[in-house]
Formats: sequence, C-alpha cells, structure tokens
Amino acid sequence: MTQPGRLGTGIGWRPEIAEAVEHMPGIDWVEAVSENLCPGHLPESLRRLRERGVTVVPHGVSLGLGGADRPDESRLAALAERAEALGAPLVTEHIAFVRAGGELTASPSLEAGHLLPVPRTRDALDVLCENVRIAQAALPVPLAVENIAALLRWPGEEMTEGQFLYDLVDRTSVRLLIDVANLHTNHVNRGEDPARALDELPVEAIAYVHVAGGFERDGVWHDSHAHPVPRPVLGILADLASRVTPPGVLLERDDNFPAPGELEKELAAIRATLEEARPEAGPAARPAAGVKTPAVRPPSPPAGPADPDPAAPDPAPGLDPAPARARQRLALAQAALLSALVAGTPVPEGFDRVRTRVQARALAAKRADVVAKVAAELPELLGDGYRAAFLGYAQGRPMTGGYRRDALDFAEHLLLTGDPRDARTRHLLREWWLERSGPAPRSRRPAARLARATRRVLLRH
Repeated sequence: MTQPGRLGTGIGWRPEIAEAVEHMPGIDWVEAVSENLCPGHLPESLRRLRERGVTVVPHGVSLGLGGADRPDESRLAALAERAEALGAPLVTEHIAFVRAGGELTASPSLEAGHLLPVPRTRDALDVLCENVRIAQAALPVPLAVENIAALLRWPGEEMTEGQFLYDLVDRTSVRLLIDVANLHTNHVNRGEDPARALDELPVEAIAYVHVAGGFERDGVWHDSHAHPVPRPVLGILADLASRVTPPGVLLERDDNFPAPGELEKELAAIRATLEEARPEAGPAARPAAGVKTPAVRPPSPPAGPADPDPAAPDPAPGLDPAPARARQRLALAQAALLSALVAGTPVPEGFDRVRTRVQARALAAKRADVVAKVAAELPELLGDGYRAAFLGYAQGRPMTGGYRRDALDFAEHLLLTGDPRDARTRHLLREWWLERSGPAPRSRRPAARLARATRRVLLRH
C-alpha cells in the first residue's frame, strides 16, 4: 500500500464560508464536495487557495460504492476529472449506498438522497471490494473511503465495523477516511464501542480524519454537520491520535455556519486535542504518519458454505459467480429497505420499525432542505408553507432523478393539485416551472428570442 502523505489541519470548503476560509490562519488543506464543482469553472476562492499551495481534496457523495450495482462510469469519470483539475493527491468517497432498485431487482430505481449504511455481511463486503477495485482502476490518484453514521442497524450482520473495514483494506489496499463523529453517532444509535472499532482498524491505512458536530434528540444522535463539535467526538479523536498520528484532520461544517472566529476556535480545539493525545514518551516513541503499527487482525466469523441461489441469473461472462449472486441478494435487500424509507412500503423483517421511521423522516427533511438550496425560488415563492407542502408531496413519492428534477416534480405537483391557492403565486410558480422544465430555458429558446426581438422592434417604431 502506498502510504498516505502528510496533509495537516484543514476545513471543509463551502461557498458560504469561502472568504472566511481563505483568511483563516493555519489552514493546510481543504476538502470540497466533488459534485458541486465544475472542472472548467473552478470557484475563484479554490483557485486562490491552490495558488497559495493549499491542497484541495475532492470528496464524493453520490458514487454509492456500497450499492449492489457496479460504479457508474460517468460518475467515476467526473470524479477523476475533478481530481486532475484540482491537482489532488487523493479522492474520497463513502462506504454507503445511495440508490437501489433497477435491473438487478426488476423494480423502479430509487434515490435515497443520503448516505445509507451497508450491511456488514460477506455479501456486502464482496460487492464493496469489487466496486472499490473498479473505482481504483478508473481514478488517477489513490482512493480513500469513509465510514458513515447510521440511524438503524441491519439484521443478521456478521462482522463488527472494525472487522469489516480491516477486511476491506486487506483485500483492496484502499485507504480509510475515518470520521470520528460517525463513530460517536454509531455509539449512541447502535451501541457500538468506538474504542473497539479503533482497536480493530488498520490504522496504517488512515489517509485522514473527519471531525464534525451533531445533536441528540429523543435518544437518537443526528450527524448534522451544523452544530459545534461535542466533547465526546474530541475524546474519540484523542483516542485515535494516541494510537497513531493522523496524516490529516479536517473540520466539517455544512450548514448553520457560525462566525469565522467560532470555526477558528473549533480548529484550535482540534489541534490541542491532537497535541495533548501524544504519548508521554514523546514524538520519538509515536508512530509516524503512515507507518504500520503492530496490530492483531480482528477475528471474523468462520465462513459458511456457499449459498447457491437457484433463482439467480447466470453471471455475465468473465465474472465470478459468487459476486454476481451476492449482488442480486444485496440488491433485493437494499431495494426493500430504501422502498420502506422513501416510498412507504412495509418495513423489511428484522429492522427496528421505530428507527426506520426516524430514518425515513430524516431523509424527507434532508430532501426538503436540499431542494430549498438548489431551487431557492421555491421557498421564496411559497414562504412558510414550503416545508409542509414539500413533506406532504414527498410522502410516497420517491426521488428518482436527483434534487433538481425533484424540485421540478414538486412544482408540477403543486400546479396539478391547484396549489398554491393565491393566483399571483400560482402564476409565478407556473412561470418558474415552464422556464426550467423544457430541454432548454424558455429565455434561451429560438421562439422566445424571436418574440423578444420582435417586441423590441415594435417598441422602437
């Protein structure tokens, strides 16, 4: 395994805090959401940071490496293009699934709009390993994958998180992006011990670490990335840093941005935590970044006999039959869960129904928030009624084509049902929908341009 390079202390770059990030002292690197970047038109702020020697790492959120389907070639090409445009030393993605259904299940394709946990089973591990290898072959730089936060637990899991990640690294040599906030989330929501996970991790594979905030409500921890970093998360960071020096640590904040001074205080707390966590023997006794430390491989349950599936189709030529069958079994399981979360179908057997409902509400709330960002005119037009209207629309109507398509479908739904009742608002909503629903904006279509030109001629005469 090629060892991770030294990154230092960084912060998640977001347009809302771009100027503040440029002026923050001690920022060695930043991370930017890959899907929000256009390689030919990089934000000026990122250009200036790069010119100053600040490393920029693209962080993908839509690849779905933990899904049953093989990674989409166009998404991989886009991630590779952004890595090259930024001169990035690596790219990162998540151990998660974000869509399900389709050909493997002969059912409609569904989008989660969020990162959902994969089951820690041999089937899921086989599929994930193959997907990671496909991604590694398509990317110009090394790949690191991130552990995610979860509100619910899959039934019948066969491994701990540490065992799952250890075997993933052992089989693919992929790097790890360890999110200590997600370890805390899984401790609260799933009763998993962060220290045990760190005991079992191959720490030599860590590329960098995420630190973020959240909040607890009714015994459930929500990984919001919109709140200050709590003490327990810094405690897990200290535990990790006492075992190995992380090559990089990054503060994530995605919403509800505080004043720059508050972000700088959080960065200072992260630096202090890393410094205080150094072993008493001093730096000489501490493993250097990327140096393998003695570790005992976490014991995995013995593998059982192969489970032939007579209903499974013959694998495609050149593919190992086991992964093909594993993909179909995983596809059916993920489609059933996602359908329950976004389409209101029955909760699959073995899942906690209360937690599944909590996850469903969280997905709908995030969907409403993101649509409000990508189509800011909608909450402006609908005012205080936007959120209730969108949540009512989303109930039983899964997202199938991304957030911008979702915004158009929501507006169309309102118009077809006669909402909003105010005639002026309805007229403005109709104009907004017409402008964006065709293959090209109406303002750019030939007929519209001809009409405007004719109108100008008539006005002059």
